[in-house]
Amino acid sequence: MNNETTRRDFLKTSSLALAAGAASTLLGNLPKSALAATASPDDRFLRHRFGVNYVPSKNWYFCWNDWKPMEIARDLDRIAEIGADHIRIMVLWPWFQPNPAQVSSAHLDRLESLFHIAAERNLDVLATLYTGWLSGFHFNPPYLEKEPFYTSPKWRIAQELYLTEISRRLVRHKNFLGYDIGNEICDNWNCPTKDGDAWMKAIFAKMESLCPGHIFVNGVDQRPWFREDTFSPQALMAAQKIVTLHCWPFWTGAKKYGGHRDTPYTQLPGAMAALARSYGKAPHKPIWLEEFGACSAEMPEADVPKWMEMAITGGVKGGISWFTWWASHDVNRKFEFNEFEYTLGLMTVENKIKEQGLMFKRLAETYRNKPVIFPEKHLPPPPRERTDETTWEWLLDWMEYTPKI
Repeated sequence: MNNETTRRDFLKTSSLALAAGAASTLLGNLPKSALAATASPDDRFLRHRFGVNYVPSKNWYFCWNDWKPMEIARDLDRIAEIGADHIRIMVLWPWFQPNPAQVSSAHLDRLESLFHIAAERNLDVLATLYTGWLSGFHFNPPYLEKEPFYTSPKWRIAQELYLTEISRRLVRHKNFLGYDIGNEICDNWNCPTKDGDAWMKAIFAKMESLCPGHIFVNGVDQRPWFREDTFSPQALMAAQKIVTLHCWPFWTGAKKYGGHRDTPYTQLPGAMAALARSYGKAPHKPIWLEEFGACSAEMPEADVPKWMEMAITGGVKGGISWFTWWASHDVNRKFEFNEFEYTLGLMTVENKIKEQGLMFKRLAETYRNKPVIFPEKHLPPPPRERTDETTWEWLLDWMEYTPKI
């Protein structure tokens, strides 16, 4: 049986949520540490998956306004070639809903076109919805600017219209994995955690009513885990069946404690998974490493594949279920972005597979569909207060690492 058949069989199993008999057979083959988690997590989270955050090679996400499906198809050919089984995409909110009372049918057609192209290549798709913040820019809807985002009835009506119209299209696609609320949404709108937690719970409930059985996550960056910011760690743990983490060593400050080949830089994913589980008092909670990556602006290009290998193998040891690299493709330098955005891809803008793309393929082939092994290490309580300093102290203790400073 080839790798393609194996991957597709796994995806079919995931989408059906497993009949009781099939689940019994599957779970009978899992190690004891994985069986300990089966009382609560969905069975599809108990085996490793590998995917990428899709960054279109030719026209970035400006492609939604200048749609060329053949270019998208060529990109997804390469993504499938390196062994990804899913992609995370950015649905740029102001372009899809240019007015509170109107959702663009043309953009919804393009979104469905992408789903069809992905399905032909056996790729599941997670749609990131209220976006928002992306690659250093804010793409806020051009309305209701003075209304509080998380509590305003006017915002709620606009948000629900948008969610409803997109869901009407996407639920009919078998490769629709589910929704991410928004890409690091607290980069756009902040509020007290009681309001953020209540809004998140309500949005997830609405998503479940429109798209029952799918996966719904809140792809925040490190800030709610490191300090008080919009969502509480406890609510993030409780509200998501699989908890998403964005582990960026550079942006979390790992370089303060060591170089790019040192433990703080390479083992951050597994340590952040432990931190999240500590806040949730849930040592076997499934974790999705939804964003992680490295580029030539922070380390030599030749070191990126080895860094990836160390981060993923450490994440596997840390009991992380799914791995989604940022990004599929580099960004064309004809666009103005932060220097860190240009070389994060596994492929070039010409769609050539880079060395890190080949490393990704080897790792995906090694671990895909293997059972998740949860750490047996005792999980200490979370930091008593949430600051960057206290959080890093906790992480370094978990890593059993003494900084070289």
